[in-house]
Amino acid sequence: MATRSPGIESEDASSSAPLIAADVARGVGRLFWHRRFVCLTEVCLPGGRRVDVMALGPDGTLCVVEIKVSVADLRGDRKWPDYLEWCDQFYWGIPAGFNADLLSEECFSPGHCGLIVADRFGAEMLRPAATDKLNAARRKRAVALFARVAAARVMRAGDEFLEGSSEL
Repeated sequence: MATRSPGIESEDASSSAPLIAADVARGVGRLFWHRRFVCLTEVCLPGGRRVDVMALGPDGTLCVVEIKVSVADLRGDRKWPDYLEWCDQFYWGIPAGFNADLLSEECFSPGHCGLIVADRFGAEMLRPAATDKLNAARRKRAVALFARVAAARVMRAGDEFLEGSSEL
């Protein structure tokens, strides 16, 4: 087996399938878990936008990760700046093998946005994100949203007969 970076899958027969966003989200989640953050995927924000990964740290830090698995998706995304008002730190999450140099272009705010490369098993932070602390009112709203989404998912997992909105 080829040598590989810690947590990043090697290119062998078992990893020949292309990585999809769920694979990257799993690896990102593991990276944050080892940093004592908890994560939710596909979190709907007020206004209808949906973040790929939202992470909450032990000190209350909120991070958002926007996952891109194709150049077309990256180039066509104009909604990611809307996520900045819901987090202290913003990251791009990409699969192993994706051309990370694309995210050094000024339009992707490389001086502000962090960069994480991930596979199905782990991730590495290639570039840390700048920290822009949320104001107290927005933080309270964002943490409450995180808690309600997490609680609703736990409730639905324990009772398949619950009806209503998938997100609160």
